[in-house]
Amino acid sequence: MSNFRPFDRDTPYLLPPSLDEWLPQKHLARFVAEVIDGLDLSALIRSYRGTGSASYHPALLLGVLVYGYATGVFSSRKLERATYDSVAFRFIAANEHPDHDTIAAFRRRFLPQIEASFVQVLLLAREMGLLKLGTVGLDGTKIHANASRHSALSYEHAGKLEAQLKAEVADLMAKAEAADQADVPDGMSIPDELARREERLSRLAEARAKIEARARERFKREQADHEARLAQRAAKAAATGKKPAGREPKPPVAAPRPTDQINLTDEESRIMPVAGGGFEQCYNAQAVVAEGSLLVVATNVVQAPNDKQQLEPMLAKISALPEDLGKAGVMLGDNGYFSAANVTACLAAGLEPLLALARDSHHQSLSERFVDAPPAPENPTPVEAMAYRLQTPEGKKLYALRKHIPEPVFGIIKSVLGFRQFLLRGLENVNGEWTLVTMAWNVKRMFALKAA
Repeated sequence: MSNFRPFDRDTPYLLPPSLDEWLPQKHLARFVAEVIDGLDLSALIRSYRGTGSASYHPALLLGVLVYGYATGVFSSRKLERATYDSVAFRFIAANEHPDHDTIAAFRRRFLPQIEASFVQVLLLAREMGLLKLGTVGLDGTKIHANASRHSALSYEHAGKLEAQLKAEVADLMAKAEAADQADVPDGMSIPDELARREERLSRLAEARAKIEARARERFKREQADHEARLAQRAAKAAATGKKPAGREPKPPVAAPRPTDQINLTDEESRIMPVAGGGFEQCYNAQAVVAEGSLLVVATNVVQAPNDKQQLEPMLAKISALPEDLGKAGVMLGDNGYFSAANVTACLAAGLEPLLALARDSHHQSLSERFVDAPPAPENPTPVEAMAYRLQTPEGKKLYALRKHIPEPVFGIIKSVLGFRQFLLRGLENVNGEWTLVTMAWNVKRMFALKAA
């Protein structure tokens, strides 16, 4: 005879009437609620007028967002649905059900305050003994913008479209002025067609103006770099009395390039090369990760596809962290961050730089892996000292940690949690959303470290 557990969907109180009985004691949702309750949310609370209909408490909404990002639920509509379908979300939301508009508006409105909460979470991790700043790794990853690359418009193509639309407007005006309307197709409304093209011409003119403004900014940067190169060549010629080898640097071009683009959906995103080949509409998300705990201690999102110029801003963010978090001692980075200026910047910030001078080769032979370090250079420059350090057994062992620090964090965020595309648009907004993502990661990681 079969032996089954009895069940009855019509029984009242199918779930325990107490929220506290809905989840196991060691559950991520409980930990998220404890962390959020321990944050200072006074800045968020003061932002509410206190009049009109009662609002959801910021702690409730922030808890829903953090738990959602920590478990791979990002959409405000999915978060709303989860407050009905998921016991854990019901616990976080105290059995309330904020609608998706409320969740989305809260996320957009309070991104700056959420960024302040990011540091509070790090301080809590320090108090719990989970965070120790010492060796940190810096890396970047491309995250898709909330825009298609097919919405990008080049300067050259915008000019062609503008000429085409102007010709169509002239043709429509001629049809409107003609006494004989027989050549007007059935269903065509000349005023509507004119209005549609005038609107598109206005948007094209605005897009071209923005591309031209970007070209002017780029020209200023390239002109300064060009003048520095010319001065360097002149100084070398004066010192040696000979003309420097190589071609003289070409001056930059002030006009926009035909291939300069702007995205009509998210104009602050950029076309970037992505892993595996090809190009996508992306932002470049940066993160500094602490060795051991794998907690993210500093973040940034930039429009540049390469990482060369991103080290100094991240050093500034590390320096701005509270003293209670301690001090970082070693900065690890791949060769995308290497330059003499970046090495000097690390030393000025009090960090020992270990930045790869070139891309590492795969499958090194035993003789390459265990080759003896060369003799130490005399009176080395900062770059020479770092290069020697990277060739010593201790330096190799320390630099080898780089692949075990930021890269697993990016891999889990993108492949396990599924965060591969920003929901918000605009550089400032995606910066705030990336901070929210990494804060949720930190809370999830703290829960795992605490349970270990």
